[in-house]
Amino acid sequence: MTLPHLLSALNLPPSKTWVVPRFMRFLAHNGLFTIVRVHDDNGEEEEKEKEAYALTPASELLVEGTKYCFFPVIKSTLVHETIDATLRIGDWIRGEELSVFDTAHGVSFWDLIHNNPELMIAFNESMASDSQIVSLALRDCNSVFEGVESVVDVGGGNGATGKIICEAFPQLQYIVLDLPSVVSNLTGNANLNYVGGDMFVSIPQAHAVLLKWVLHDWNDGDCIKILKNCKKSISQKGKVIIIDTVINNEEQDDEMTSVKLLFDINMAATLSAKERNEKEWKQLFVEAGFTNYKIYPIFGFRSLIELYV
Repeated sequence: MTLPHLLSALNLPPSKTWVVPRFMRFLAHNGLFTIVRVHDDNGEEEEKEKEAYALTPASELLVEGTKYCFFPVIKSTLVHETIDATLRIGDWIRGEELSVFDTAHGVSFWDLIHNNPELMIAFNESMASDSQIVSLALRDCNSVFEGVESVVDVGGGNGATGKIICEAFPQLQYIVLDLPSVVSNLTGNANLNYVGGDMFVSIPQAHAVLLKWVLHDWNDGDCIKILKNCKKSISQKGKVIIIDTVINNEEQDDEMTSVKLLFDINMAATLSAKERNEKEWKQLFVEAGFTNYKIYPIFGFRSLIELYV
């Protein structure tokens, strides 16, 4: 899209049009767009070559309506409640409140979104969007679900991950467990069902339990409670499947390590929780009564962990 076409599409006040090329130059420099040369038919006899902006792989992920759209995750991160809380990190770290959300809003992150339907919708949409991205990695993890007859997806939200897995493994009996307020109006199908409940109380019986991006939201004590309930849910030959971050400071990819460490700070401030290295994961597993585990890096900053009794 050329600059004149972009300005027309944005429909900005004339006094602000001068800012757009500066923003686009900045975004192009950082890889969200690329500047290309195109032939522009301006209605005159000859076409003239003009500068235009094109999408890159990064900005393609932000296009709404596409299968692998990451925009809901960005949108839920940039709501003003989160930004306001981020600006209070200095106050939080000097105070007694458990999280920066407590400092900024007087309530925890979970209480805030559960009492605000718009924030809850945005959060669930962001988790569904993330599931679409993670599905790219799950394509290479067929062995994880081979021989598994039933799965409980703990904190599975609107079932986006479950639908992706059931499509690949139609023989699975899949249960999405989440709070009643999240799943009460959702309808399942022949092999996917929704159950309202609390992972801190009990988890339905199944051959495997899936925890996708759940445990990093909770402190060590809470994670051990969740994992103990997972252990009660599965048989001696069952397993827990964890998709989460494993920090490794010796990774070759310094940028990926930076992402993981940034998420760790975010979890600490937002939820009084954390991302974990392998030693910290192992300690949780042992205290919850598990004896063996395997870790597979799968996609971006996430890893897949198989946990056995």
